[in-house]
Amino acid sequence: MVERMCIVTREVKDEDALIRFVRSPEGVVVPDLKRKLPGRGVWVSVDRVKVAEAQSRNLFSRGFGEQSSPPAELADQVGVQLRQQAISLLSLARKAGEALSGFMKVEDALRKGPVRVLLHGSDASDDGSQKLDRLKQPETLVSQYFAVQDLDLAFGRGNVVHAAVAAGGLAERLVLAIRRGAAYEGIQQ
Repeated sequence: MVERMCIVTREVKDEDALIRFVRSPEGVVVPDLKRKLPGRGVWVSVDRVKVAEAQSRNLFSRGFGEQSSPPAELADQVGVQLRQQAISLLSLARKAGEALSGFMKVEDALRKGPVRVLLHGSDASDDGSQKLDRLKQPETLVSQYFAVQDLDLAFGRGNVVHAAVAAGGLAERLVLAIRRGAAYEGIQQ
C-alpha cells in the first residue's frame, strides 16, 4: 500500500483515498485519475470540497513549487471524470458478460450466484430497489451512485434502472471507482 500526503489536510493516506494532480508544461493543473501522467504529482483527498479548497488557497502552486493555474471548473471536471471512469468500467463488465440489467435478470442473478455490485439508478423507485436489496449477499455493494442515463450509457440502451455485476476483477475495480466517486460527491454508500 503506497501512501501520500494530501496538500490540503496534510494527512497521509492510501493513494486510493487521494486524487493525483500534475502540472502541464503550460502550468495548468490537470487531474490524473489513472496516476500515469508524467511529472511530479501533488495529492488531494477524494473530496470535492478539498479540491476546491486547494484551488482557492493556491495550494497547487505551493505543492508544485512554481506558479500553477487550475481551471476555474476543476472540482466539477474531477467529478465528471470520476463518474466517466466508473461508467467505463461498468461498460467493460457488460461487454465481458459480467454485468446485466433489467429487474427480472438482476433478481435471478441475485438468487443464483455471487453478485458483487447491485446498482439502482439514483432516480429508481424505492419499491423495486427494496425488493432487490432483500436478495443481496453480504459481500454485495448496493449503490445508487449512477443516474438512469448513466446506466443507459454503460449498457448501450435506454431505460436501465437496475443492474448487477458478478464477482470478479472488473467488479472490484468498479467497486473502487464507485466508492471514490461517491466519496468525492459526499454520497453515502
